[in-house]
Amino acid sequence: MVSWPSMKVTINGQEREFPELAASVNLGELLQALELKSDRVAVEHNGSIVGRGEWASAVVDSGDRLEIVHFVGGGSC
Repeated sequence: MVSWPSMKVTINGQEREFPELAASVNLGELLQALELKSDRVAVEHNGSIVGRGEWASAVVDSGDRLEIVHFVGGGSC
């Protein structure tokens, strides 16, 4: 069994640990671990907005800071 340091990032001001992830992953992998629907979130990584098309190439390292906004539908007429 391979052992590696777990991923620790700050998301929306709260430190989170992901022992199932390596200490460096792409943003898409991290969002999958969070079980977020990719068509309903916007992400800021270390102060920069990351477009959906860049998620596979955006590397998230342990210690990084993310702000994730999750859009929710609804409302009334």
